[in-house]
Amino acid sequence: MTLYGRFDFDYIARWISPGERVLDLGCGDGSLLRYLQETKGIRGYGVELDPGNVTACIQNGVNVLQFDLERGLQGFEDDSFDHVIMSLSLQTVRHTVPLLKEMLRVGHEAVVSFPNFGYGPHREAIAKGRMPVSKHLPYQWYDSPNVRFFTIADFDALCAEQGIQVRELLAFADGQPVGGDPNLKGEVGLYRLGRQGSGPGG
Repeated sequence: MTLYGRFDFDYIARWISPGERVLDLGCGDGSLLRYLQETKGIRGYGVELDPGNVTACIQNGVNVLQFDLERGLQGFEDDSFDHVIMSLSLQTVRHTVPLLKEMLRVGHEAVVSFPNFGYGPHREAIAKGRMPVSKHLPYQWYDSPNVRFFTIADFDALCAEQGIQVRELLAFADGQPVGGDPNLKGEVGLYRLGRQGSGPGG
């Protein structure tokens, strides 16, 4: 685990080359971008709507733009970034497909992660008649900011339907990579995505 306390930062950093241009959507307090600046020397921007998080980004020395992701990324030109990241935030947006396509329009690759609703303990909770609550789904049904509840298998199917290339998938439980069936064993799915028909560089 990194000194920033998020297990996935190290894994995301492995997909980032030194000096890259990176856009982090729903960047929170800017911790990931700061980590990538310090470890990879990236040139990064964050996008965040919450005013408190925008202030925290500035305090973290992170360039941040304040706007609503639901409106898309029209302000960015094609191929403006090497990587566009959305870490543990995809489940909070309503316009999922348009945003994924926008990420791959402005970036050569996209990195997304989300809590997997198909995780074994979540299935057990539903079998008992209750919505699951866990570290990565910490809210009750009535106060959750999440508007989409989906599984790794659902996301794989969406990528296939939309012509989005899955270049790598990592699944984690308790902050550790898991083998076998990621849809059953993974609490979080972390994806590296590309445009169909293009290589890892573009």
